[in-house]
Amino acid sequence: MNRKHRHNKAPGRASPAGRRTSPQDLWLYGRHAVEAALANPARQRHLLVATPEALRDLESAGSLPPDLPVEKVERQAIERRLPPGAVHQGLALQADPLPDVDLASAVFGKNLVLVLDQVQDPHNIGAILRSAAVFGAGAVVLQDRHSPAATGALAKSASGALERLPLVRVVNLARGLDELKDLGFWIVGLDAAGPERLDRIAGDRRIALVLGAEGAGLRRLSREACDILAKIPHAGGMASLNVSNAAAVALYVVHTALKD
Repeated sequence: MNRKHRHNKAPGRASPAGRRTSPQDLWLYGRHAVEAALANPARQRHLLVATPEALRDLESAGSLPPDLPVEKVERQAIERRLPPGAVHQGLALQADPLPDVDLASAVFGKNLVLVLDQVQDPHNIGAILRSAAVFGAGAVVLQDRHSPAATGALAKSASGALERLPLVRVVNLARGLDELKDLGFWIVGLDAAGPERLDRIAGDRRIALVLGAEGAGLRRLSREACDILAKIPHAGGMASLNVSNAAAVALYVVHTALKD
């Protein structure tokens, strides 16, 4: 395929906290992340670079937008555009960040929301997005000032879920939790020392699950904003999980209760 690289001079988009991400700096990579971005009408795309084999697969699947500039390259040319060690599977997409979405719009009609209190590892957030999409959460909410940008690493870990599930950034997490209460959500903080078991309190109600960062857990203001603190039932021994694993288990418990 012979397509010309069209240079795009669009400026970066400022986030609510003032961070600026340039389209020229944002590269999504990996098959699932790139295919999901190509299928997402909300994602502004500028250039696809692909190995001949990966490009052939996209064309065979009908996943390639007809107006997208494409460069057919060898793997080394893709690697030069990406962070060291990025697993790109022969595909990288230069794109704009997704548009911001407000909290009320993101959770409208949804019964399950996940809130992250200063979880900062993009790989963990990506894995959490993937689990949230699997178990029917309506959105993942985080505080803008203490969370990473939606980089290629986060999108790769999310395996396409970043394009399917709103990642909502709020300026103040405690106020965001208050807004969720006003919208009819019961705020459940996940805490290994919580007085209740999550499987015994999850029922037929709108639930916002709040998870804290590894090590630090929930901050004081976040704990105080919760309606209840609950723990994941466990067999003893180790009582804590990696935050992305804890999110997956908690989402499954609540998802099952909501379905029942």
